[in-house]
Amino acid sequence: MAREFAKKGHNLALCARRTERLDALKCECLEINPAIEVSVASLDVNDDDAVFSVFERFAEEFGSIDRIIVNAGMGKGASIGTGFYDANKQTATTNFIAALAQCEAAMTIFRRQNNGHLVTISSISAVRGFRRAMTVYAATKAGLSSLSEGIRIDVLNTPIKVTTVHPGFIRTQINEKVKTVPFIVDQQTGCRAMVRAIDKEPANAWVPAWPWAFLRFVLAVAPLSWLKKMS
Repeated sequence: MAREFAKKGHNLALCARRTERLDALKCECLEINPAIEVSVASLDVNDDDAVFSVFERFAEEFGSIDRIIVNAGMGKGASIGTGFYDANKQTATTNFIAALAQCEAAMTIFRRQNNGHLVTISSISAVRGFRRAMTVYAATKAGLSSLSEGIRIDVLNTPIKVTTVHPGFIRTQINEKVKTVPFIVDQQTGCRAMVRAIDKEPANAWVPAWPWAFLRFVLAVAPLSWLKKMS
């Protein structure tokens, strides 16, 4: 997404745990568009204090922040009651508690500015419950979608916008070992679809639009036996 936003001329504030990748990405983005500014910072989103300090540092550095994308997540875990509580808890903590901290930090800045665009990256799995490794993952994404909607209601009719993106399956490190995935797209295709959706600032986006904007309605009413075959 950073590369796609660089093409569009957006200044970028990038944060993640692996700083060597951030530094390389910064160079790539500046090669794509030398006219933009790119700042990087090391951040583990599970460190609440660091989330607030890094976001505030970026706000001070750039003067203001137009958009914050809450994107960090993981998919560790297994069926509940099969001995993988620690892995399930890690997913719950990173995907929801850490996302809450990022939303809190972002909205603190946006309320102060009386302007901004909060984007949360949920999942198509937020529509229903899933089994095995998807059980906790889907639950956290449902929680994130609900959290985002609550924030959206809070700032309704203000200059602050809230978008929740629900991607379908995009080939990334989180699912690189999964062989059979329905309607999966490559990373570039998925990121381009996400960026196009984000720039429109809708309340909710389902990407890629085909087939997920349609399939979400199917998932909402599908019998449990059908969902079991999917996961």
